[in-house]
Amino acid sequence: MIIPVRCFTCGKVVGNKWERYEQMVKVEEINPAEALDKLGLKRFCCRRMLLSHVETIDKLLQYVPTPVSEHDKEEK
Repeated sequence: MIIPVRCFTCGKVVGNKWERYEQMVKVEEINPAEALDKLGLKRFCCRRMLLSHVETIDKLLQYVPTPVSEHDKEEK
């Protein structure tokens, strides 16, 4: 899924922090709690927006139907 632009509860902008958060946690191997602190996300509602986010787009792309070829169109 796409990271929401704003926190659902308080409305603070959080969408612009996802890429930096992901880099801090995966590449720089910083503790997620420390990464959220460094990004300025102090409220629990904003922190949960990044902590609970799941990248599902890669899984969804596996189920995209294959394009219809010209040969298949002629048979119909």
